[in-house]
Amino acid sequence: MDGAASMEQAPIRSELWRGIKGCIPVLLGIIPYALVLGAQAAQKGLSVIEVPLMTGLNFAGGSEFAAIQLWTSPPHIVLIVAITFLVNSRHLLMGAAIAPFLRHLPKRKALPALFAMTDESWALGLADAKERAERGLQPAFSLPYYIGTALVFYVSWVAFTTLGAALGPVLGDVEAYGFDMAFPAVFLVLMAGMWKGFAAARPWLVSLVVAAVTYLLVPGAWYVAAGAVSGLIAAYVLAGDEA
Repeated sequence: MDGAASMEQAPIRSELWRGIKGCIPVLLGIIPYALVLGAQAAQKGLSVIEVPLMTGLNFAGGSEFAAIQLWTSPPHIVLIVAITFLVNSRHLLMGAAIAPFLRHLPKRKALPALFAMTDESWALGLADAKERAERGLQPAFSLPYYIGTALVFYVSWVAFTTLGAALGPVLGDVEAYGFDMAFPAVFLVLMAGMWKGFAAARPWLVSLVVAAVTYLLVPGAWYVAAGAVSGLIAAYVLAGDEA
């Protein structure tokens, strides 16, 4: 009995470890802008206790940066909630893309997995699921692998934003060290890892152009929603052309 249980648990441990190892290169890019967010939050008056509460409960870096930029005393709650929704609207598309790989999971497992979904864990989990599907492995989506990546990202994000809040007053303007450049660098690496040729990237290009134009012409975070919706429409239209 114990031997059988060990045989069943070994693959889970192996997949968890594979996820942890797989996320290390991306993690090295996350740490700098976690420090930036923590330092910015401290400059806005948030304490070392309040910062991990924010990053741990929300766990969405882009919307947290937006919220900190809008933070006042007293805070404009409705405005911050609206901007948070807009910035996180990309998760609608991310969730739709990964949903087919989660159908075999019960909701008690799928919903916590979606809570832990970030741009990085989504990209790694989706790429791994597609690779496993091509190799004929079932289920294609490895939940232990995904949890391994998501857990490391979650703990590291909360820990290093807290460290940034603690060290912010000592370091001063952490952006002067170039830490803020880690944010776009990570996304470029993720996009490069998902590159499937120019034809498949056309919706990305449409989304980029629409988001850029909206950013220049419309105040606020509407460029996020505009880019997401235009990318979705472009993917649908271009898929019809290919068919």
